[in-house]
Amino acid sequence: MSTSIPPRFPITEDQIDWVVFRFYARVRAHPVLGPIFWKHVRNWDAHEAKIARFWRNAILFEKSYDGNPMAAHMAAGNVEGPHFAIWLGLFDEVLNAELPPDLAAAWSALAHRIGRGLRLGIEGAASDGPPKLD
Repeated sequence: MSTSIPPRFPITEDQIDWVVFRFYARVRAHPVLGPIFWKHVRNWDAHEAKIARFWRNAILFEKSYDGNPMAAHMAAGNVEGPHFAIWLGLFDEVLNAELPPDLAAAWSALAHRIGRGLRLGIEGAASDGPPKLD
């Protein structure tokens, strides 16, 4: 017997793909985030497709994403805790510009929760003490 998990909120795959596309257009041009991503991303189409699969997994519970975001961010070597606030600010701008308010708010809350976990992991790895819980 197969059970399917309902999505966290009602959004389409096309909406997810569009938000990811619009977000990375802003990232590439951003004075702080752009150089970080340009150092690691060689094929933007492939990167955006992978990140769209991440979000489809996180929101729609698809099983199409195979990756470890924490490991990727830690291995990059140039991602720091404060970068996540910038990332989330840009992401929120795109969400608010491209989606109805209820969908933007739901996705933003999920992104902030994930971003908080990634930031804490990066900061914890960079210090000998416990992570800052602000």
